[in-house]
Amino acid sequence: MEKRMDDVLPIMAVEHDCILSKQGDITVVFKVELPEIFTLSDQEYEAFHQSWIKAIKILPKFCVFHKQDWFLQSSYQADFTSDDSSFLTRSSERFFNERPFLNHSCYIMLTKKPIGRKNSGSLFSNLIRSTIVPEETLKAQMLQDFIDSASQFKRIMEDSGFLKLQRLGNNELKSQSRKIGLVEKYCFLSDKENSFEYNNVKFENGLQVGDKHCQLFTLGDAADLPALCGSRINYDRYSTDKTKFSIGFASTLGQLLSCNHIYNQYLFIEDVQKTIQKLESKRLRLQSLSAYSRENMIARDATNDFLNEAISQQRLPVKAHFNVLAWTSDQDELKEIKNKVSSALAQMDSAAKQETVGAAQIY
Repeated sequence: MEKRMDDVLPIMAVEHDCILSKQGDITVVFKVELPEIFTLSDQEYEAFHQSWIKAIKILPKFCVFHKQDWFLQSSYQADFTSDDSSFLTRSSERFFNERPFLNHSCYIMLTKKPIGRKNSGSLFSNLIRSTIVPEETLKAQMLQDFIDSASQFKRIMEDSGFLKLQRLGNNELKSQSRKIGLVEKYCFLSDKENSFEYNNVKFENGLQVGDKHCQLFTLGDAADLPALCGSRINYDRYSTDKTKFSIGFASTLGQLLSCNHIYNQYLFIEDVQKTIQKLESKRLRLQSLSAYSRENMIARDATNDFLNEAISQQRLPVKAHFNVLAWTSDQDELKEIKNKVSSALAQMDSAAKQETVGAAQIY
C-alpha cells in the first residue's frame, strides 16, 4: 500500500522562518558551528556544558530542544586554481586530493508545543473541537514570545565563545528551484544540496530510503543508559598514565563513528511543578510498596534522591531521547555498521537497542 509523503509528513507549512506542524507546533531552526574535535580542555568542556544548561533553562515550558548532527562520508576536493601557487600549497593539495573524511553539519531545532495539546487518537478528534488549529497557535503574541526566547538561547550560547548560531530562513528550510531544503534533505537523506533525488521510502524489510538501507539505534530506556554521564571522557588512544586527553562524552557517536549517520538528541521540557507532583505521588506509592520488594525500596530511594536534588539545587527535570540513524548503499555493509554503532555505544557504557518495529515512527 503506497502513501504520499504529503499525507504522512507532520509538517504543514514553512512560514515566517518557522516550521509549522499539523498539530500546531512551531519550530525555529539554527545552523551551528561547533568547536573542532580534540580542541577543548577539561575545563572548557565543563564550561561548554554549563552554557548548554543555562541556555536550556530559559526555554519556556512545553518546549522541545532537538540537536541534530549530520555526519556524511565525503572526499576532499583540491583547489588547484588558487592564487597561492607555492610549492608547499600545491604539494598539500595533491596529497589530500580525494582523501575520504567525515563531513559534519549541525542543526538545533527549538519547538514550542501548544499548552495542553493531547496526543492524537479517536477520542480527541478534530471533528469535536471548536477549532482545528490550537487556540494558542493563532495568537501572534505567543509566536513573538517564543522567538524572543529562541533569541535569548542564541545569545547565551554565542556569548560562551564556543559556537556560532545562524537562524535558517524560509529559503533554507524548504526547497528552492535549484537547492534542496533541510526538510527534504532529511526526508531523502540527501548529501547533495544542489540536486534533487526523489526517492521512495519503504518499510517492508527495515527502513529503506531510495537505495539507502538504514538502521536505527535508540537510547531511551533507563536500563540502557550509562551508569554515569558527564561533560567529557578520556580518550584512551591519546592518553597516558600522567596526561589524560579529553573528548566529548558522546564523541564516539560523532566524528569517531566512521559511517554515514545522523545523531539526534531530544530534550522535552514539561511543566516542572506537575512533574514534581507526579514524582512525589510515585515516591509515596513506592513507600507503601517497599515492604514487599527490594526493587521498590531501591526505586523509592532513587526517586527521593532525584526530588531532593531537583528542589535543593534548582534542577530542571526533563525527558530525554537519543537515537542514531546510520545508512549505507550496500546492504552487505549493514552488519558492519551495526557492529560499529554497538561498539561506539559500548565505549559510553550503554547498551545498543536496534529499533525494528518502531523505526518508521521515530524516523
